[in-house]
Amino acid sequence: MVKNHCLAKSINDASWYQFRVWIEYFGKVFEKVTVAVNPHYTSQECSLCGAIVKKTLSTRTHVCKCGCTLDRDFNAARNILSRGLGTVGHTGTFAVDASNALGELASALAGEILSK
Repeated sequence: MVKNHCLAKSINDASWYQFRVWIEYFGKVFEKVTVAVNPHYTSQECSLCGAIVKKTLSTRTHVCKCGCTLDRDFNAARNILSRGLGTVGHTGTFAVDASNALGELASALAGEILSK
């Protein structure tokens, strides 16, 4: 279906949306913090000095003037982690309310919230 140029963007958008919903749901279930970060320029920005190093998709190694040489994906992962750790107040605020994902009784959960 993605090969259909008229529908490809919508299909891909729906898939990423569902992926994010599941990640946040399971984050709640397993009591892990989930943070959505802006992915723009994560593979081009140097994780050491912050400079933008333009490269094509076929270039798999990040080489910066500051001397940082990393695999492109590892560099992007470091940037995403840094952005996620720098985010405050945007955890678990996306699509689903999985407040009862741990299987607690709704009345017990409500009582806990009211007692705070």
